[in-house]
Amino acid sequence: MDQRVTDERSQETAPSRPAKPAPVDAGKDTTGKDTSWLARLRQRRALVLTITAIVILAMVGLVIWWVNASGYISTDDAFIDARTVTVSSQVSGRIVDVPVTDNELVKAGTVLVTIERNDYQAQVDQAKAQVDQALANIANIEAQIGAQQARIDQAEKQTVQAQAALTFAQQQDERYSGLARKGSVTIEQAQQYHSNFLQAEASFQAAQANAVAAEKQLPILQSQKLQAQAQLEQTHATLEVGQINLGRTNITAPVDGYVTNLTAAKGNNAAIGQALMMFVPRDLWVTANFKETELPSVRPGAHVSITIDAYPKRTFEGHVASIQAGSGTAFSLLPPQNATGNYVKIVQRVPVKIVFDKLPDVLLGPGMSVVPTVRVRDDGR
Repeated sequence: MDQRVTDERSQETAPSRPAKPAPVDAGKDTTGKDTSWLARLRQRRALVLTITAIVILAMVGLVIWWVNASGYISTDDAFIDARTVTVSSQVSGRIVDVPVTDNELVKAGTVLVTIERNDYQAQVDQAKAQVDQALANIANIEAQIGAQQARIDQAEKQTVQAQAALTFAQQQDERYSGLARKGSVTIEQAQQYHSNFLQAEASFQAAQANAVAAEKQLPILQSQKLQAQAQLEQTHATLEVGQINLGRTNITAPVDGYVTNLTAAKGNNAAIGQALMMFVPRDLWVTANFKETELPSVRPGAHVSITIDAYPKRTFEGHVASIQAGSGTAFSLLPPQNATGNYVKIVQRVPVKIVFDKLPDVLLGPGMSVVPTVRVRDDGR
C-alpha cells in the first residue's frame, strides 16, 4: 500500500508534459472543418458567381463594342466650312451709313452699307432727259416722214396732171400742124401750139423729177428714224446703267448670315472693289479629311454623328454629301511633285463633305474643330 501511495505522490509532484495532439486530416482544421480550395469556393459561392457574371458581361460588352466600333470610322482632322463672301463696293463714293455691327445676324436683303447717292441720282435724271429727247426726235422724224409721204403723193398727182397736159398739148400740136400744112390756120398759130407742147413736155419732166426727188427723200428720213431709235436704245441703256449704279449705293446681304471683319465706317470713301466686310452665310457644312485607305467604306448618304469641340456634350446628326475627286494636297498652292529620287509614300487625306440634317441651333463658324463619326456598315446588309 505504501508503494502505491508513493507512486501517486510522485505523479502529482512530477512536472506536467504536453499532451500529444490527435492526428488531424489534411483537408480539415483542428475543429474538423474542411479547408480545401473547393470548400473555400463553396463558402464564397455568391462572390464567385458575381465575379464570374461581371467577367462574362465585360467580355460580351467588349465583343459588342468591337462589333459596333468596326462599323464606324472617325477623324479629328475635320472642321466647319462655309463659302464666305467678301462684301465690296461696286461704286465709288462716301459712306453715309453702316446700319450693322460686328457679328450681327442679318437676313437676306438687309442693308449693310449705304453710299452717297446724289451723283448717281443726277446721272439717272440726265439719262431720263436724254430718253425724252430721243423720243421727241423720233416723233419729229416720223412727222417729217408723214409730210414727205404727202409730198410724194402730191408729186405723183402733179406728174399725172403734167402728163395729161402734155398729151393734150401734143394732140393740139399735131392738129394745128396739119391745119397749117393745109393752110387752114396761120403758121403762127401752129407754132404757138407747138410751143405749148414743148412747155407741157418740160413740165411733165419736171413733175417726174420732183416725184423722184420726193421718193428719194423718204429713205433718208427713214434712215434718220432708225438712227434716232438707236440713239433712244443707247439712252435707255445709259438710264439702266444709272439706275443700277444708283441701286448699288445700298449694299445688301446676299443671304442670311453673320457680319464679320467689318471695316466700313461712316464718313470713309469707298472705292470700287474695296472690301468693306466679310459675310458668313448660315449654310455651313463639315469638311472631314479622311485617310485614302478609309474611303472605300465611305458612301454618299451615310449617316454621320458630329461632335463639335465647342459643344462637347452635344451630338449633331448629318450625312455624307460628296467625296472630293482628289486628295487635298493635289489642290494646294504648291502641289507635291513626286517624280524625285527621295520620294516617300505617305497616306494621303481626301476631303469629304458632310452636311447637317438640321441646321444646328448653336453659333458656328468656319474653322471650328469637329469630330465626325461615319457609319460605314449597315446592319441591314
